[in-house]
Amino acid sequence: MYKSGFVTIVGRPNVGKSTLMNNMIGEKISIMSDKPQTTRNKIRTVLTDDEAQIVFLDTPGIHKAKNQLGEFMNVEVDTALEGMDVVIMITDEFNKIGPGDEFIIEKIKSTNAKKILILNKIDKFEKEDTYRMAQEFQKYNVFDDIMPISALNNQGVDSLIKLIKKHLNEGPKYFEDDYITDRPEKFVVAEIIREKTLMYLQDEVPHGIAVEVDEMKYRKGKEGKELMDIRANILCEKKSHKSIVIGKAGRKLKGIGKAAREDIESLLGCQVNLQLWVKISQDWRDNNYLLQTLGYNKHDK
Repeated sequence: MYKSGFVTIVGRPNVGKSTLMNNMIGEKISIMSDKPQTTRNKIRTVLTDDEAQIVFLDTPGIHKAKNQLGEFMNVEVDTALEGMDVVIMITDEFNKIGPGDEFIIEKIKSTNAKKILILNKIDKFEKEDTYRMAQEFQKYNVFDDIMPISALNNQGVDSLIKLIKKHLNEGPKYFEDDYITDRPEKFVVAEIIREKTLMYLQDEVPHGIAVEVDEMKYRKGKEGKELMDIRANILCEKKSHKSIVIGKAGRKLKGIGKAAREDIESLLGCQVNLQLWVKISQDWRDNNYLLQTLGYNKHDK
């Protein structure tokens, strides 16, 4: 019996949702960093094997919105809970259950989906803490299963995939076998560049950063090899932020570009000529037109 179904991944910011999804599908589609609210859009990816096809939705971290971008991110979470077969909630809390996790539990408990709680980052905690927190979460009578894993170290990920399959019903393949994500190359390229800015920049800058890919064009390079020319803009909200992004003698921007180019070449399978520009766009997080231009569209379900 072949199975298929839809699975959404929710949790507080920076608990490892994107790391988990990337490891489950075996491809880097969602960007990762140690900064909260790294993921801004819900991102659909597909895992297909001989037993099942699982369609995953990675979502932004649930948080209190402070601007239109934040409101968009929370809408992305709400729409991602609709019509799911399985909801995976991830937490990295091993001390006590906080208001953020309680808010998410309240949000998901009324859904008809099977619910799996993931206690992530177990490599950082004692087994006694893991067992104690599992008992605490079980008291809510919301979760069908509770599983400890380390998404970063790929510990327990295969077992989680088996557990998800157990909860799926018989169904067809919704996508071709080689289909991985619904996001176009431009989106993934922009996200890779944004990931590298998160790596290189100071804490106060990343949330004011966006990336806009102006051009992606294939051409023949040396010896007839395929080459991709990419032009992209890094948008920031303040003049002082622009200086930080560029860095002294342009070193920081060069570092961002080099790291991004390496990942993009791995994604596209060809040599990449990446040109990055830094532009100031004040209050872009509250500019509805620009938000939609950048792909943050509230009506996109």
